[in-house]
Amino acid sequence: MKVISFVLLLAIALTIRAQSASEVATRKALFRYNANSPVAVKEVSSQQRGDVTVRDITFSPATGREVKAYLVVPKGNGTFAGILWVHWLGEEKSNRTQFLDEAVELAPKGVVSLLVDAMWSAPQWFGKRIPQDDYRNSIRQVVELRRALDLLLSQSSVDKTRIGFVGHDYGAMYGMLMAGVDQRINTFVFVAATQSLNDWAFLGPQPKSKAAYLKQNSVLELTDYLREVKTASKFFQFGKGDAYVSPADASVLFAAATEPKQRKTYDASHKMELKEILSDRDQWLTRQLKLGSASN
Repeated sequence: MKVISFVLLLAIALTIRAQSASEVATRKALFRYNANSPVAVKEVSSQQRGDVTVRDITFSPATGREVKAYLVVPKGNGTFAGILWVHWLGEEKSNRTQFLDEAVELAPKGVVSLLVDAMWSAPQWFGKRIPQDDYRNSIRQVVELRRALDLLLSQSSVDKTRIGFVGHDYGAMYGMLMAGVDQRINTFVFVAATQSLNDWAFLGPQPKSKAAYLKQNSVLELTDYLREVKTASKFFQFGKGDAYVSPADASVLFAAATEPKQRKTYDASHKMELKEILSDRDQWLTRQLKLGSASN
């Protein structure tokens, strides 16, 4: 009986493992794209902010949408670290401008930054959403972020072994989806993220069938993707006064993340505007990406 029980338990364990591997493969398949297709880049303008060059560009990922972005480049010769920044959905600076000043400040330490407009940068995006399209649009957005990462890594001065990601709110959550299927990023900073896209999905326009919506979007649960980020370091920043992210949600999200990881909570609202938050984030990036001066 003991032998039979052992064999049965082993069979069950192998089945669970096979199902898990199948689920991971399914999730990765959702966000496949032709990585060999060129990322068409157009420069709209360029300006100097001290020794830092801010290039106003657009690029065309394989999704039919032209994406606005800033490419922030330090003075000097590489190699430099690279950071992809994704903004929040908020009352102001709900676009690529949100982290621009921070990216310019980090540039002299040796960072090339790419800041992109996400789909929620469109005016009144949340209220105009068609819930039945959320699944398709979420997949498209993750592919666009992967293409943005392609663009950042294509810069000749960028060290491909020192790549970071910073996302706030929706920017953080879609960064988690990308993180679970794309292993090219070394460190993440997730700011004011909740544990599921569904937490916000029903605050606006309602789907025709909530049950059908939940079933279709079940493959986009953030915690499933976080568990697949095996080696990259992760820094979670939460606000005690955040009306959208409860302490329980924050704990679920942090628990799903693998080591190495760190969490800090601030006396801040969902805007996360305290200088301490920015300072801690930049210190984290400096350590994790081994930043120094622009000549490094």
